[in-house]
Amino acid sequence: THRLELEREQLEAERLRAERALALELRRQASDREIGRLRLLAGVAVASWIGTLFFSARLLGGPPGARAALGIAWLLLLAAFASSFVGQSQVAESASRPDERGVDSGLAGAFALWLIVLGLALVGVAVLVG
Repeated sequence: THRLELEREQLEAERLRAERALALELRRQASDREIGRLRLLAGVAVASWIGTLFFSARLLGGPPGARAALGIAWLLLLAAFASSFVGQSQVAESASRPDERGVDSGLAGAFALWLIVLGLALVGVAVLVG
C-alpha cells in the first residue's frame, strides 16, 4: 500500500508538471501571436507613412489645410509605429512574469490600430482637400 501511495503521488506530481508545462506553452504561443500582430501593425504604419510620401509633393504646394492634415496624419502614423513597439515591450514584460494569467499589450497595442486608421483617414482628407 505504501508503494501504491508513492506511485499515486508520483503520477500526481507528473500530471501537475505536465499541466504547468502546457500552461507555459500556451502562454508562449499567445505572446508570440500578440507580438506578431504588433509587428504587423508596425509594418503597416511604416508602409502607410512611406506611401503618403507620394502624395506629399502634390499636397505641400496645396492649401494650408491639406498640409496640416498631412502633417497630423504623419504624426499619427509615427505614433502608431511607436505605440506598437511599446505594446511589444509590454507583451514581453507580461510574458516574463509567471504570476499573471494573460499576455496583454495594454493600451499601446490597442491604440496602434486606431492611430493607423485615423492617420490614413487624415491622409484621405488631405488628398481630397488638396
